[in-house]
Amino acid sequence: MKSASSKTAVAACALAVASTSEAFTFVTPQSRGMTCTALRMGLFDGVKEAFSAPALERSEIDASRETPIDRWMGWSVKTEEEKETESVAAANFVDSMDTANYVTVELEKPMGIIFEENDEKFGGIFVLELKEGSVAHTDGSIKPGDQLIAVGSNKVSGLSFDDALGAIVASEADKTKLVLFRGAANDFYGPTGASQEWLDEFIGA
Repeated sequence: MKSASSKTAVAACALAVASTSEAFTFVTPQSRGMTCTALRMGLFDGVKEAFSAPALERSEIDASRETPIDRWMGWSVKTEEEKETESVAAANFVDSMDTANYVTVELEKPMGIIFEENDEKFGGIFVLELKEGSVAHTDGSIKPGDQLIAVGSNKVSGLSFDDALGAIVASEADKTKLVLFRGAANDFYGPTGASQEWLDEFIGA
């Protein structure tokens, strides 16, 4: 005759199998008595798979609300287009605090440089093109896309079109010194752009 404790163990195992058959494994009795095996799965094993349906895997959430569980589950905070844009930007990044990415040239006027204004959020002007046969074109130092940073010892980065170009017009030197950054406007004016302290020291050097 089985003891009360044995009956209780059998009942407990039966209840566990009936209610959570997928999470537990029931082992048949061997030799004497009956035992119920422990969990063979971690507490959170299977959770990721359960919630990782294709639609959820492509879920997008606000970056400011991202949590560790979001990263663990693989829920993206950015769209594929945003990721691709960032990847391209990183590949084309130009360090605006590296003097090797600047061009300094002294040219007579008229220089033959056609400037264009950057987007309003940046300000400043850049070289759109060089007139063929002009002083700047013949010199060959300046390239389309270069950002105008300074005229002589005067910093013009971020100024309006009229003010930046006016600095060149106002120059009375036989040859006007121009300092240009060879990179995109975002590289210079964006979050990774050169600090004003660095620029002041560089231009004044």
